Amino acid sequence: MPKYFGTDGFRGEANNGLNVDHAYKIGRFVGNYFGKEHRCSVVIGKDTRRSSYMFEYALVAGLTASGADASLLHVTTTPCVSYVTRTDEFDCGIMISASHNPYYDNGIKLFNSKGEKLEESVILEIEKYLDGEIPELPLARGEEIGRALDYAAGRNRYIGYLISLAVHSFKGKRIGLDCANGSASAVAKNVFEALGAKTYVINDHPNGFNINTNCGSTHIDGLRQLVIDEQLDAGFAFDGDADRCLAVDEKGSIVDGDKILYIYGSYMKERGKLEKNTVTTTVMSNLGLYKAFDELGISYAKTAVGDKYVYECMSENGYILGGENSGHIIFSKYANTGDGIITALKIMQVMCDRKAALSELGAPMKVYPQILKNVRVCDKNAVLSDADVNAAVKAAAEQLGSDGRVLVRPSGTEPLLRIMVEAGTREQCEKYIADIEKVVREKGHIAE
Repeated sequence: MPKYFGTDGFRGEANNGLNVDHAYKIGRFVGNYFGKEHRCSVVIGKDTRRSSYMFEYALVAGLTASGADASLLHVTTTPCVSYVTRTDEFDCGIMISASHNPYYDNGIKLFNSKGEKLEESVILEIEKYLDGEIPELPLARGEEIGRALDYAAGRNRYIGYLISLAVHSFKGKRIGLDCANGSASAVAKNVFEALGAKTYVINDHPNGFNINTNCGSTHIDGLRQLVIDEQLDAGFAFDGDADRCLAVDEKGSIVDGDKILYIYGSYMKERGKLEKNTVTTTVMSNLGLYKAFDELGISYAKTAVGDKYVYECMSENGYILGGENSGHIIFSKYANTGDGIITALKIMQVMCDRKAALSELGAPMKVYPQILKNVRVCDKNAVLSDADVNAAVKAAAEQLGSDGRVLVRPSGTEPLLRIMVEAGTREQCEKYIADIEKVVREKGHIAE
């Protein structure tokens, strides 16, 4: 089990949980590991956080000191890094981003040559090096020292690739885009305008500190208001590195990841193109999604939370559609990671093909009330192994029966216990969450 790297990279507060020494050493290890038989080539992208520049330079220093060449995409999206790594045959891709976290956090995500999340076996070796369990690596000398290269052209090719995926012109469509003052600011508007849409863009002026601040997929009310005020056909909200997308329909209602899976899954089923007749979900997906799929005769797989696990399940079983309620949607025919802009394009494709409003497309799926509460705890593992806490969870699940469910899990990146309850009413959700949280508090697990 990795010590530093969670489900979505090494993440922490900049220069506290994650510092420049970590970045330098990661660069040193990657350059050495992939450069044993040839000069290693690595492509790097970053989001708009002030600290991303600091980590970029530290990574470049480590890579070049180990003899690797570092190609810089500059500000771009996580899926762009994955795409360029795969198509331009880089040994490794690195994205500097803490996704939907606030500006003072940052993270380092690593991709293999296929544009997939780097294998855990290599991650564990990196962590040994970070902890001094591996001898110091040799420094490159003379002509072996690597160099840093501008690679903005790679981002432009990615934009061209996104445009090529559209099968309809969006002329006449009025679309809102919330770029979260993050990576999408450099990509999304260009794509939708090239396809003919009239775009209304908000939160696309990053200053290093406003990424995800009251905007984007985790704060979607601003986009909802924009859609209503401007009478738009739809709105799309991205997170800081644009690997997530949530939508807003023409009535201002949120279309979350589960509804997106329902809309596109039913569309593919209708056309006989849903491989293995299966959609990959996580344990956080809404009960209403499964009931809707049952009615359509669509099968589903369930994984742990994290697009890494969704992709692994899809890859191992040949599934082509999967994702999370949070908006990480993977279309494996087109990308090896979640891609918020591809998600938006695919929603538009269904709207155009069916000549239907977005609210109509999602209407058949009934969403069960779901409340997720994050509880800050002293030790996540201690809570999960507490017999009394587990008994409280079991009691709540038994009382709900088939008309609801309870899920308690640790955050992959923060000292939080996530308590999720789905039920017929919000009042029921609140009651069972309170019951479980009370036991967690009584047993002394709450971090005050």
